[in-house]
Amino acid sequence: MLYTWKVRILKWQCANLLWRYWRAWRGDDVGNYHRLPEYIRRYAPGRSFVDIGCMWGVNGDYAFMAEEAGATMVKGVDVFGPTPEFEAKKQARNSAVEFILGDASHPATIAHVGIADVVLCAGVLYHHPSPFDLLVALRQMCGQTLILRTSTIPEIKGLPNAAIYFPMLKPHDRQLWNLKSLGVSQQVGITDGFEPQKGYGNWFWGLTPSCLASLLETAGFRVDYRAPEAFAQTFICSAVKVPFVHRLPDEIEACSIGEAVSSAGIARPA
Repeated sequence: MLYTWKVRILKWQCANLLWRYWRAWRGDDVGNYHRLPEYIRRYAPGRSFVDIGCMWGVNGDYAFMAEEAGATMVKGVDVFGPTPEFEAKKQARNSAVEFILGDASHPATIAHVGIADVVLCAGVLYHHPSPFDLLVALRQMCGQTLILRTSTIPEIKGLPNAAIYFPMLKPHDRQLWNLKSLGVSQQVGITDGFEPQKGYGNWFWGLTPSCLASLLETAGFRVDYRAPEAFAQTFICSAVKVPFVHRLPDEIEACSIGEAVSSAGIARPA
């Protein structure tokens, strides 16, 4: 009950602004969507760059920005496009930005992208039904730095690493996560319920910041910087050794594992 009131209060414009002032007073570097160009200009020069989810609402702007900042190679990936606006900008700038139509979590797209020094992924993670798989894919494409911005939900006191799965919530329960009061006009999967035909357009997950940080670390990223907001987070991470890898054994090794498990008598129904 206290948590739902916390969420409702943070959705008020005045309370949200007070929260931002309070966090800044505490010494936090409070985040803002409009700071993405700052991060791009800081990390892109002299490095290869890829923008995952480069079309919706920006028509490749961040990719072009990275190119202008001095990135050595720039690619943009999305599940639709390129838009006419993207094509017009590319032609007007005589740009070498490459657009890749593909799902960033699919092996073929990962192979096409290759490894980029800097990976930008903004406004995508919460639209994916399996955010960990997407982070693993981002790690496979990332050579040095990940700039990640995503919608989140406030922390739940006493329950770190919590998350909310939005699809199939009852209308009353969905209403808690409707951010119209903060200027978010349409949240597919929340505003009017889950819409399967809209695919990745749906909002799937509300991750707490602690959950998101743990997912990043498990996928092979070290969190170097974060800019908090009440309902969003920006993380800048370094690509490090992946701590979790499951290797499928070949048939001979698999049989040996099976024999060892059986002889040890350690396998019990959960």
